[in-house]
Amino acid sequence: MTSEIKKDLRYTKTHEWLKVKGKNAVVGITDHAQKALTDIVFVELPAIGKTVKKGEELCVVESVKSVSEIYAPVSGKVVSVNKELEDSPETINTSPYDDGWLVELEMNTSAEVTSLMDSEAYKKIAD
Repeated sequence: MTSEIKKDLRYTKTHEWLKVKGKNAVVGITDHAQKALTDIVFVELPAIGKTVKKGEELCVVESVKSVSEIYAPVSGKVVSVNKELEDSPETINTSPYDDGWLVELEMNTSAEVTSLMDSEAYKKIAD
């Protein structure tokens, strides 16, 4: 079961993805992660304005079989959350990289991005 991995994103060992947009970064969970979780039924999004350090809990995703913490791939401040997920958490299953994004962070520094895996490195742990 091969998971979709997008080339233009950065990845964490805990299966979060990050897309840099200037000084901000959009965060979600990977196709591999949503398949492992199975049917996602609830998402607990952080408050706008919350600050997180790289590796800290960012939000929680609940599926029919488990509850999983989602960790911040970089340090920053939450500037936007995907409110659509409150009513349609299953969007993460159908569109983990596009409509199923979780939060947008204003990054403290873009230097942390370089410590994240590129698609080739992530492919080695996701398959």
